[in-house]
Amino acid sequence: MSRVGKQPVKVPAGVKIEIKDGIFHAKGPKGALEQKIHPDMSVAYDEKAGVITVQRPSEQQRHRALHGLTQRLIANVVTGVSAGFEKKLQIIGIGYNAKAQPGKLLINVGFANTVEIPVPKDLTVETPSNTQIIVKGCDKQRVGQFAADVRGIRPPEPYKGKGIRYDGEYVRRKAGKAFVSGQ
Repeated sequence: MSRVGKQPVKVPAGVKIEIKDGIFHAKGPKGALEQKIHPDMSVAYDEKAGVITVQRPSEQQRHRALHGLTQRLIANVVTGVSAGFEKKLQIIGIGYNAKAQPGKLLINVGFANTVEIPVPKDLTVETPSNTQIIVKGCDKQRVGQFAADVRGIRPPEPYKGKGIRYDGEYVRRKAGKAFVSGQ
């Protein structure tokens, strides 16, 4: 069995689960999400024990791969509706800053104009300081994609390290050109 796939998903209190027509629905304090389940996988919810288990029909390579994937997708949905997800970004560079406004994020990272990014309705963006951005939401994929889009505006460059990076991301630095006096 798959090490990941055989682990049961614990459902916290306050989260309602429903499995209908091959779609997994979860509703909790942070929102509601749904995840389509592959037809080969069988998902069972034990309400008394508060756990969700995923079973596979055979030991084929495809079924083994889908087993772990399905378990992780369901676990992400349950975690998202109960606790939510967040990504933190840092802006490094002189004069670089960001400001969150209702429905949009304004970023100034050395371009002639300020970059304005519309924020999706299911996400919240905070700027506790002008060099920090926090993206929060219940859908892990949407939070990660929006954070990657923001980072893609000005990825960190290897010479001075300036740009937008994930909190705790290591940027490998390169040595600049060495000055050699001509004779």
